[in-house]
Amino acid sequence: MEKNYNLTKKFLCTFLALVSSISLVQPTSAATTPSAYTNFVKTRCSTTTYPTVCIRTLYPYASYVQTNPLKLCKTALSVAIQGASNTTAKVSKLASRKGSYSRMEAAALKDCMYDVKDAISELKQALSAMTRLGGADQQFQWANAKTWGSAAITDLESCLDGFTGRKISPSLRANIKSFVLPPQRLISNALYLINHLY
Repeated sequence: MEKNYNLTKKFLCTFLALVSSISLVQPTSAATTPSAYTNFVKTRCSTTTYPTVCIRTLYPYASYVQTNPLKLCKTALSVAIQGASNTTAKVSKLASRKGSYSRMEAAALKDCMYDVKDAISELKQALSAMTRLGGADQQFQWANAKTWGSAAITDLESCLDGFTGRKISPSLRANIKSFVLPPQRLISNALYLINHLY
């Protein structure tokens, strides 16, 4: 029992350290980044689902990524996690306006919060799988990362679905869409990069 606890503790510490190291990567100025690095990011982003979004969000990390496709995938996931976390804060702020919504609207907001939090958890699982590539179970971890990334997109779609076909105010529906679409695009791009890693 103690052995299992220690293994779990060791895994969690390693995972948190990896996530922290990626989230602490700071964007750098394009002027100080070698063109080989920025060209790598542009080339890889050019075939993603949302190339403009990909370039805009990952270009600042070119110095960190260099020409490493795995680092690019991890960075894309980290950026997607941050985007989804921003969405959680925005939806939470909307939901905090007590008495401003019908029962149906309040329920949709609550469900959306759960969906976005689930998406964040799944993105972290995808990132965790990507950090374990290179071992004997590389294909298994790669498949896991793709599965978790797809699940995160599905959760954000579920959030949006909760505001369609119901008596929801158009302004609330528009707000939610504007909050959810950006991270959904970030996840889509990250998933594309992961799918085309090898």
